[in-house]
Amino acid sequence: MPGVAILGSTGSIGTSALAVMARQRPRFDVVALTARVDAAALARQVAEWRPRFSGLVSEGGPQVLIEAALHPDADIVLNAVVGAAGLDATLAALRAGKRVALANKETLVMAGALVREACAEGGGELIPVDSEHSAVLQCVTGREAGLQRLILTASGGPFRTWEADRMRRATVAEALNHPTWRMGNKVTVDSATLANKALEVIEAHYLFGLRYDAVEVVVHPQSIVHAFAEFCDGSVIAQLSFPTMELPILYALTHPERLPDSGTPRFDPVAAGALTFEPVRTEVFRAFRAGVEAGRAGGTAPTVFNAANEVAVAAFLGGRVAFGRIAETIETVLAAHTSEAVRDLETVREADRWARLRAMEELP
Repeated sequence: MPGVAILGSTGSIGTSALAVMARQRPRFDVVALTARVDAAALARQVAEWRPRFSGLVSEGGPQVLIEAALHPDADIVLNAVVGAAGLDATLAALRAGKRVALANKETLVMAGALVREACAEGGGELIPVDSEHSAVLQCVTGREAGLQRLILTASGGPFRTWEADRMRRATVAEALNHPTWRMGNKVTVDSATLANKALEVIEAHYLFGLRYDAVEVVVHPQSIVHAFAEFCDGSVIAQLSFPTMELPILYALTHPERLPDSGTPRFDPVAAGALTFEPVRTEVFRAFRAGVEAGRAGGTAPTVFNAANEVAVAAFLGGRVAFGRIAETIETVLAAHTSEAVRDLETVREADRWARLRAMEELP
């Protein structure tokens, strides 16, 4: 019975993970739970699951995340923390030889090379939780040698068909009205700008060792096909399911094995109906374009992209700036940055600090 530590247990991924494990008792042992600020929700989870460790990040800082990740009874660390805060715990868990079920894509965006080094040093294992990367993993496991190209899908978010001028003036309520997924506010806004998809392109580059020109994105409004994997002989394998995070969460906990689960909806092609695909309108979704370009630039550019985006999204959610200012801020900060090689964690942290300060200068 593997022990599981959940970092960010009161968020959408954390609560979904606990719902999955509730159906799988006693296959998993919840040994550690952490939350950012929601003490009441964490207390309810602790009362139900009786973990050996629990803590609030707002009271104990990032050390709470590291302590949970390094708990001696934790074999699997589900990192569902949003933003840069999840990086140190991921590195610590991998160096300790643990499986990290990663829903914190910023970890790889900021420090992908360092994460891969930590895996090699400690013998840890990195398994993606994002639906798209989980789909890729399910398609390529046992076929890695022949993988040639990935196509990740994006729902297109609430502004898929909007013109650029209209999208610039979108309200917070409109941005949070995602057509297919229910997520936290920051991730939902990232999905509306498609910055989230740029983060996923960078993540795929590190997870699967592909060049950026071998990772593509198409808009798929139905969110049924989560990824395509193309192999050297031209064959393409896709993973399909109705939108739910519980399926990729369970797979991340059990990979490469599978467990039967009665809680995830069974696929019905007739109910799914027509499946359509569209190109990404990069001239409209400028945050996506900026993020992919940052990934291609490499070095500290992805760290700067991520930091500028976090600051701009927080300003938008706080009602201080218009929706269009998110992409503009990212572009301005990246244009002012000279990328350098990521030599160590301090290089990453300094680039992150610089980008946040630079972004704040751009915003009211």
